[in-house]
Amino acid sequence: MRGIDTVQVVATGTLIFLIIGGVGVGVLALALLGTELFTFGHPDVDGPVSLEAVAGFIGAFGFGAAIVNELLGGRTPGMIAAAVGGGVFAAVPTGWLAARLSRAARNMRTDPTPTRDHLVGAIGLVVTPVPAGGYGEVRVRLAGQPVKLNARADQPLPVGARIFVVEALSETSVHVETY
Repeated sequence: MRGIDTVQVVATGTLIFLIIGGVGVGVLALALLGTELFTFGHPDVDGPVSLEAVAGFIGAFGFGAAIVNELLGGRTPGMIAAAVGGGVFAAVPTGWLAARLSRAARNMRTDPTPTRDHLVGAIGLVVTPVPAGGYGEVRVRLAGQPVKLNARADQPLPVGARIFVVEALSETSVHVETY
């Protein structure tokens, strides 16, 4: 009977550590997906420790402690304390890494969003003939991406003609000249 109680204590201790690790990983996944879970106050202010760092620490602690607990057998309070120490040993670098990676992702430099002002000066091709006084279509590159726009011109332009954008009439239409 005594052997059954020991097995239940080991399984219970490991299960508790695994649950702690699972909760930490779940919160970390939600935090990295940008759900703003547990955000208090202004969302741009992390405070001294980010949620990602805490969640990474808790997840690594739980799984690390479960591994050590299973390896040692976790039969005595000393063995469980050693499992906790092993969990902390795994958790500190993981929490630090989670904080660094999440900060790097949040502070990543990105190009500005293109606006209609960026259309002026673009070079492209006519894809649908542009009649005099009417609209056709042109394709230009904007921030490295091909963009198809409605186009007006002072003279008719055939398909395949190279054009230069002189003016952005709206977000989706431009005034062009031959290039």
